[in-house]
Amino acid sequence: MLDRDGFRPNVGVILLNARNQVFWGKRLRTHSWQFPQGGIKHGETPEQAMFRELHEEVGLRPEHVQVIARTRDWLRYEVPDHFIRKDARGHYRGQKQIWFLLRLVGRDSDMNLRATDHPEFDAWRWNEYWVPLDVVIEFKRNVYEMALTELSRFLPRVHHHNRFLRAGMRSQRHDDSGPAEACGAAPTQPDRPASKTPLPGTGKA
Repeated sequence: MLDRDGFRPNVGVILLNARNQVFWGKRLRTHSWQFPQGGIKHGETPEQAMFRELHEEVGLRPEHVQVIARTRDWLRYEVPDHFIRKDARGHYRGQKQIWFLLRLVGRDSDMNLRATDHPEFDAWRWNEYWVPLDVVIEFKRNVYEMALTELSRFLPRVHHHNRFLRAGMRSQRHDDSGPAEACGAAPTQPDRPASKTPLPGTGKA
């Protein structure tokens, strides 16, 4: 399903843990890393497609995550001709994506990279929010940059426990109820690396 300009509708997922680290997946049998993403089927809304792709690629269900935000508009990237099937060249140009920012409310053990018989990833890790774009396929980097930048203002505030108390000091306990929801808390932005190459975009070519 292509739009009039030759772009296929698609969704991307930035999945956070309680420390605002992001799920970072290694593509099957490659050295490339990316976020979960996939196409929107006919009749699906972007949110329905996001939940389907989240289960197919990561094994998570809606009850395992909280939706925090999404990009306002489509973000587009073009796919180089040598990545496009010959029969699609000339009318397929690339992907247009809606990106979602999610928070994991389940456990790491709820993830399953083999939830289907066509896995996308063969390994994963938690990574700092500003992911290393040099390991993302080059033509997706600009979209990654735009998605991470737009959604960074919705990051939940992270509360830290003071683990170190001087001997003899009375410990003052602070109420720590975990990360706040973006709708009710002041947004916080992670520090960005001092020197950073443009963020690679992700998704299925």
